Amino acid sequence: MANIPVIVIQLIHIEGPLKGEIQDFSDPEISIGRHSSCHVQFPKDLRIISREHARIIREGNRFKLMNLSQNGTYLNGKRIPEAYLKDGDVLMFAQGGPKVSFLTRIEEGRPAVDISTSASPEPPQAPPIIPPAEPPPAPPVQAKPRPAPEISIQNTQVPLIIQYGPTLRSFNELPVTIGKGPGCDFILDHPSLLNQHAQLFYSQNQYWIKDLTGQQSVSVNGQPIHIQAPLNPDSRLSLSPQGPRFRFLEGGRLAEIEEPVPEFPSDELPMEERSSIFTVPGKDEPKKKGSIFKKLFS
Repeated sequence: MANIPVIVIQLIHIEGPLKGEIQDFSDPEISIGRHSSCHVQFPKDLRIISREHARIIREGNRFKLMNLSQNGTYLNGKRIPEAYLKDGDVLMFAQGGPKVSFLTRIEEGRPAVDISTSASPEPPQAPPIIPPAEPPPAPPVQAKPRPAPEISIQNTQVPLIIQYGPTLRSFNELPVTIGKGPGCDFILDHPSLLNQHAQLFYSQNQYWIKDLTGQQSVSVNGQPIHIQAPLNPDSRLSLSPQGPRFRFLEGGRLAEIEEPVPEFPSDELPMEERSSIFTVPGKDEPKKKGSIFKKLFS
């Protein structure tokens, strides 16, 4: 049986209540709104989103976005009644509403398994006679593994998409340099990064990450890399122990991994900080709970 290609839609939430989530769909229609039956369901108290706000409909190998709400649907900042989508488009539902990035990838379907012609089970056989065990030989002395040779980097025409917060950048040629310096292709203003921090390139039919710090700051799946390392689908890439962190997706896509906001109980704070939170100069009355958490997370 021949494999059937499947086009998977990937929606990366870059702004809104679902920020940081990545949703995959292979349905012919994808509904978006507040109703519980929607594929992409936003919170019910988000009133700028209609119960059924928009739909993405597959037409052959193309996908069409249709607006169903009076509050409007926007494609790359422009309000549209309907429009065809392409990889890297940014969709916004209502003015100032949630934003998602639209991407697609092709998966090969699995062939059906025919079990009707399976062979009948063989009759049980007598267990083999096992000779007496001999003492195991001494383990050979293994040489220490040598680090893999460094791969030469060449300009290659392949796509790369990086999503960091609300920023979404597309590149058509690698290598791409990441860092804080003005000479980088993708500039990240993060306190843990150097001016020239890392480099993404393509070689041997896959994507690679190279550490430019010389300090093994970059890690893949929690393991610091010596010089460079390949990126496989679902690899977790950390540019430093303090972040930022990304998830590598098929087709050369990097999506930021959102870090949870830490919660600190008030009884773990020093006494002078607790007194400054719960009292106002010149007064002994405690503040309301809402103001306590507002100061903690501001």
